[in-house]
Amino acid sequence: MGSKLCLQLFLLFAFITPHLTSARHLRNHKPSRLLFPEHLIGSRKNDNFEGIHKVKAYLQRYGYLSDEKENNLSIDAFDDDLESAIKSYQKVFKLNVSGVLDRETLQQMARPRCGVTDDFILVAQQDHENNNTNIQIGGSHYMFYPNKLKWPVEKRHLTYGFIHNYPPEHAAAVIRAFDTWEANTKFTFSHAARVQTADILLSFERGDHGDGKPFDGPGGALGHAFGAIDGRVHFDGDEQWETGSFWQEYFDVESVALHEIGHALGLGHSREPSAVMWANMDSGVTKTHLTIDDIEGIHALYGP
Repeated sequence: MGSKLCLQLFLLFAFITPHLTSARHLRNHKPSRLLFPEHLIGSRKNDNFEGIHKVKAYLQRYGYLSDEKENNLSIDAFDDDLESAIKSYQKVFKLNVSGVLDRETLQQMARPRCGVTDDFILVAQQDHENNNTNIQIGGSHYMFYPNKLKWPVEKRHLTYGFIHNYPPEHAAAVIRAFDTWEANTKFTFSHAARVQTADILLSFERGDHGDGKPFDGPGGALGHAFGAIDGRVHFDGDEQWETGSFWQEYFDVESVALHEIGHALGLGHSREPSAVMWANMDSGVTKTHLTIDDIEGIHALYGP
């Protein structure tokens, strides 16, 4: 009886100790979220406040200000282009569409998110306003890449591989994400026998990692992918990653993987906050099940 109790206590201690160590590490780690100066709250067109250029850079990064406006990004002037970009951003994230940098808009910009731009939403939104298309068929909010870029019909079995010293403890979470997409699509997935031949390559990267889409450190962009056929999926190695929702300070690998694989299959960002393909993902939150919007989107692209 005594030896059995000792064994149980040993196993319990062995299970708890790594989590206590992880918890101490997480409590000491305070993500430097992308925050803007408090004095910008309430700023509007024709204002000129220090820090406005940071808002411009954010909106340019995520597709709301075009590259040709780049010369104005370093100027702290609240001009017509910035007002228009803020209105588009507010519309996408279902905020009060005022063109004013109110507290809610700045708080939304400070939330962690996917690093893929929102261009596809903006294009569809513009087409909708011009009566060229209906972007909410049957209440759906899913989006595609331009020209509905997708895998060819002969590629319904895709292989994946882990590169650049991908942390082995996070592989199972990604495999579960692939299983979830497989259960809801015509695709099947398997680990590539040779990583060089994989259709989808997953890796953890930091900062400027050579793809033109540098990561920005803890709390900003969590990951990104490059759409169908390209197959690259990157996670920001500077974030705190775990699996499950035990601690509030980390990001769930499976949830972010499920989102980024959706991009790798051809889905853009959804305008539905509950969807896996919604752009934002907060720490301590899991999204490991596809919503109706996600499923309708992938079926609209490839068939049920």
